Parts: sequence; C-alpha cells; structure tokens
Amino acid sequence: MFYEELAATPDETARTSRLDSDAFDAICDHLLVVSKGEPAAAQAIEVEDGELVGTYRLLRQNVANRHGGFYTEGEFDVTPLIARKRGLNFLELGRSCVLKPFRVRPVIELLWQGIWNYVRIHDLDVMLGCASFEGTDPAEHALPLSFMAQHCSEPPEWRVRALGHRYIEMNRLPPDRIDPKAALRVMPPLIKGYLRLGCYIGEGAVIDEQFNTTDVLIVLPVSAINARYFLHFGAPDEGPRPAPYASDA
Repeated sequence: MFYEELAATPDETARTSRLDSDAFDAICDHLLVVSKGEPAAAQAIEVEDGELVGTYRLLRQNVANRHGGFYTEGEFDVTPLIARKRGLNFLELGRSCVLKPFRVRPVIELLWQGIWNYVRIHDLDVMLGCASFEGTDPAEHALPLSFMAQHCSEPPEWRVRALGHRYIEMNRLPPDRIDPKAALRVMPPLIKGYLRLGCYIGEGAVIDEQFNTTDVLIVLPVSAINARYFLHFGAPDEGPRPAPYASDA
C-alpha cells in the first residue's frame, strides 16, 4: 500500500521483496486483521487461515528503551515529554495499514479494539505516533493543519515539537478562514478517529519524502479518551476482552 498506492519510494530491499520493513519490525508486536476464507486478490498476503487485510505496529516503551528508542523520535522530540511524564508507560502506534476494499468501520473497530486490549493487558498510559496526510506539500492541507494547530494542540505538560531541522509550520490560515466542519471533512479518517477519541496534536508537521507524506504527531493519554468510547470498547479498569483476530469482512 505505502509504495503502490501512496507513491512512497522503496529502498532496494522493499523493491525486491514488495514488503515494507525496517529494523523496528523485529522488536514490535504486530496487530493483524485477517479476512477468513479464500483471498480476494491475486497478490494477497496469506496468513494462517485467510488474507491479511489490516495491520498496526505496536512498540512499548520498555522495549524501545532497550533498542535505541521509538521510531517517532526521528521526526519529533518526544524525549522531554517522556521525562516530564516519568512513571507513565508509553506505547508507540505505527504503520497503520488497511487494504482499500476493507476500509470500512468494522475493520477499523477491530484494529482499535485490539489496540485497546493491548493497552489494558500491558497497563499502558499514553499512546503516541505519527499520522499522515498524503503528499509532501503542506499548503495542500492548510485547512486541516491549521484547524489542528488552533484547536487540538497539547496542553503545556503534553507538548511535543517537531525536530528543529524538520519542523514545518502547521498554522497556515487565520482563524476567520477556518471552517471546522470543512476541516474535518477533508481530514484523513485515521486522524479524524484519533481526534474523536480526544488526542492532542504535536507542534509542527514533518515532511517524509520516502513515504510521500506530511506527518503530524498524535499524543493520546488514556486519561484524555472520551468516556463515551468506553461503553463500546471497555473501561480502563475492566479486564481485557479477548483480542479479535479475524474479520469476516
């Protein structure tokens, strides 16, 4: 998806294998959504009993600390935040990917339910990671970027800034030119979902030339999650539900 659909630039390994991979894969846990039965596509990635249709990559702080840190640290300066919140357990979310025919609410909810079960199993307090707009021209996303800069920025104690040499200004439009409903309509579904949950957005965006994206930082403390979502996914102090493995989508 990253290379064929989003026009990312593959390195030689990715070009040969037709798979996205890096050094973080070996230390992360990988959340999968599988469609049971016969694969729908000729080039489907087959797993134990069906077709792989959705993924998330999960990296816990205690694992990251033993292996050189988070992937996110290549774009955003998260170290001061982690130092300020010493005692909280962080989880990095990354490489979210769902095949186009399966980008429907039930599959997205399976991924989120799996993440939430993981958070509760491992007693995690904060989720963070990069989320992306397609393309490397931030001017094309001036409306949603400006909306997030003006309405979704972190409180001071949660503030994270893009690395200085990679910092791209998000606040590109004056307040009187921002229509919140219009901004949400053009927001990528993943970012819109995080905003609905109650996430904060880091200061500054980052251009990722390899993946042909404009990235923003998501910071989602469990304590900030909108309580109405717990009715569906379970409250933080409830025992984890069985992690979903397969979808019949």
